[in-house]
Amino acid sequence: MRKLEEQFPVELAVIGVHSGKYHAERVTRRIRDASLRLGAEHPIVNDRHFRIWRSYAVSAWPTLVVVDPEGYVVGTHAGEFTSEMLAPFISSMVEAAESKGNLNRVSLSIMPELPTIPAAHLRYPGKVVVNGNRIAISDSGNNRVITGKLSSDGEEMTVEKELGGGSSGFEDGERPSFSSPEGLVFDGDTIYVADAGNHVIRAIDLASGTVSTIAGNGRQLRTRADREARALSSPWDLALHGGAIYIAMAGVHQLWTLELSTGELRVHAGSGGEDILDGPNSDVLLAQPMGIAAGERRVFFADAESSAVRMSELMRDGETRTIAGTGLFDFGDVDGTGDSVRMQHPQGISVFTDGRLLVADSYNDALKWVDPVSRSVTSWVRGLNEPGGVTCGAKYAYVADTNSHRIVTAHYESGELAELTLR
Repeated sequence: MRKLEEQFPVELAVIGVHSGKYHAERVTRRIRDASLRLGAEHPIVNDRHFRIWRSYAVSAWPTLVVVDPEGYVVGTHAGEFTSEMLAPFISSMVEAAESKGNLNRVSLSIMPELPTIPAAHLRYPGKVVVNGNRIAISDSGNNRVITGKLSSDGEEMTVEKELGGGSSGFEDGERPSFSSPEGLVFDGDTIYVADAGNHVIRAIDLASGTVSTIAGNGRQLRTRADREARALSSPWDLALHGGAIYIAMAGVHQLWTLELSTGELRVHAGSGGEDILDGPNSDVLLAQPMGIAAGERRVFFADAESSAVRMSELMRDGETRTIAGTGLFDFGDVDGTGDSVRMQHPQGISVFTDGRLLVADSYNDALKWVDPVSRSVTSWVRGLNEPGGVTCGAKYAYVADTNSHRIVTAHYESGELAELTLR
């Protein structure tokens, strides 16, 4: 839609109608923050009771409805689409309206509302990762990655490098640019970055501060030709194991691997359909994985759209199993064991030293402990603001508290929350 708005700046008026699947997505302040985080500056109506949805006979997310200057519906499209698909139709609509003399070319000047909580140094941080006393933050709303060192008590971060920043871009080298970077993982003196908005994986050389692209071409994977050109689709988080990067490829509902020695890209788990179905890695169905963490013999991932926590064995002929979560429309906030558990769109996951998983249950504004053996889930910390990422440090868990524009420390013994000081 953004490309169409740029191509038809005065001819096309875009109105977003948000009919939220999740309870959290029906809260106006969350919709406001999400639109600001994603750079959507057109008006959005909170259709929390699905009244507009029903009045236009909509049955799927997303659905596009085109209305002409006289107020008549002249076209609908359900499912994903590209600007190239729709531009010819919009052009024909503009020509038809011009011939009738009813095209209004007056630019609509609408100022976006301010965020619920004003941003300070960070703006909608997506992920955070800690390795010893080293720490890196994906400052997603500012299109940059921040790296530095933790103090001996783990309560302060000394910023050493700020890479990118400002408007989104796709430049390598000593003056790099990013577009909504998300997942991060340390590998010696290199940090790998899931540059989600650019649909690529980047590598940061910590010694020189230079950035290079190691996977993806800047285009979103949509066709077979895109796949042959090594395109990716919304890589959201990364985990490292045995010389390979495991990628939570949210845009195509799969887990991928990138072999660092050869550059080989392949699908690790997921057939590409969106649902929750266990079995052999090649056959399973995932639903927008947005967090991933590596264990000894498997990777664990937060499968956001099925509100699930799942695990996938590392071998190619391994299997994927669900720890908690039962369906695309089964969500809530219920602790317990196995299929009785309910979460709501979890986006972050980390492995603790004792083998438990710490999960950012994003739409429940909580951190939860998950035991992958017993399949038990226990709430630990509440009072966050849509946390997108979590990582386990020595004394604290570090949380990207996305809608509060901050990194939070959570003390393992007391559960006390405090904002990480950046110096």
